[in-house]
Amino acid sequence: MNTRPNLRGALNLAMKTCAASLVIALGACTTTTRQVADTHPVLRNSAPSAMSELRIADTALESGNLELATSLYEKIVQADPHSAAGLTGLGNTLYAVGDFTRAGVFYDRANKTDANAPAPLIGMARVALRQRRFDDAIATYRRLIAMSPDDTLALAGLGAAIDMKGDHAAAQAFLRDALAKHVGDPMLSVNLGLSLILGGDPREGANVLLDVTRFPAAPPQARQDLALAYGLLGNKEAAAEILSRDLPKASVDDNLRYYDIQRERLTSSAQTVSLK
Repeated sequence: MNTRPNLRGALNLAMKTCAASLVIALGACTTTTRQVADTHPVLRNSAPSAMSELRIADTALESGNLELATSLYEKIVQADPHSAAGLTGLGNTLYAVGDFTRAGVFYDRANKTDANAPAPLIGMARVALRQRRFDDAIATYRRLIAMSPDDTLALAGLGAAIDMKGDHAAAQAFLRDALAKHVGDPMLSVNLGLSLILGGDPREGANVLLDVTRFPAAPPQARQDLALAYGLLGNKEAAAEILSRDLPKASVDDNLRYYDIQRERLTSSAQTVSLK
């Protein structure tokens, strides 16, 4: 008797119960590894000092100096309350510390200032995902794609939003189609790999992620997702080796224990399904 469909169904059921935990425990379900603060267009009426402050603020944010970034973005907004870049920057600093509600307020203000700027929309979509407002996130990503059909950040985000809503098959079909047009894009590949894992096929998910992690510049998220796949497949040694590249030993041990818990749930779910 072929038990694979039953096991896949059990895995799907168990992973749905832990998907929210994965976001926190592993950082695995993040949809955008790129900062929301993308490059800003140089406006003709922008003073050089203001643009310099904006570049310094963006650099501070990217390097994790949130205090400096916040002070500079606040200075920019004080000088120009309608600065979409400054408002978005403040949203980014709040997002970075987990204050998603206030971050959303600044992203919304930035969007009202410049409805065609992609960075505030990306921020709004990310906040919606964090707050599990998946329909809002999907609508925002679709708006971004309508504006810029080849924006892989928006494409990857839409795939993840569909996946987090629970429609793994639709998410995978969308991400595969996007990858056919943007071959090898790491964000699209990472989100496809995680979708396969959450959808009940960690082995195929691992295969997709291996194509990303073989590059030295692969994002940590890709390695953490690959470790998740190996952990669910029972290969703790491989999972530990991958996690140790980015995490201290205590965090590696915590994740391995988490994998063990999920494997136990999978085993229990598989046994229950096979009896039905």
